[in-house]
Amino acid sequence: MDLSNLKPAKGAKKNKKRVGRGPGSGNGKTAGRGHKGAQSRSGFTFKRGFEGGQMPLHRRLPKRGFTNIFRLEYAVVNLDTLSERFTAGTVVTPELLRETGVVHDRTAPIKVLGRGEVDKALTVHAHKFSGTAASKIAAAGGATTVIGAAAQ
Repeated sequence: MDLSNLKPAKGAKKNKKRVGRGPGSGNGKTAGRGHKGAQSRSGFTFKRGFEGGQMPLHRRLPKRGFTNIFRLEYAVVNLDTLSERFTAGTVVTPELLRETGVVHDRTAPIKVLGRGEVDKALTVHAHKFSGTAASKIAAAGGATTVIGAAAQ
């Protein structure tokens, strides 16, 4: 086998359907478009979501609620996770949390929540702390530092 005798696979090449070329072709006169109506005209395009005149799905469904486009989603870390992952005296930063796999989202700001107990003195840098989390870290001899949201 060489380049001179290569052929496409059987059935891979197909002739274009030639419409409007007489009754013998099976696609003459109306060229497979039927009679009259919008779809028989040239230049016709369906609107997005058009269902043949039936009420489209996006209009059949009820509209509810409100979506705040400025909502800020935080990556959540709980105290019990910090306690089991880090030793006493560790400075816990967002970068360290991402490196150790505690937080997977690379862009989300980090919020520390108060689930569980912390028995080690940890210095935690995060974008936000719940009230209970901050008080529990302070009670264990640690410190909390709030990072500016813009300085992720």
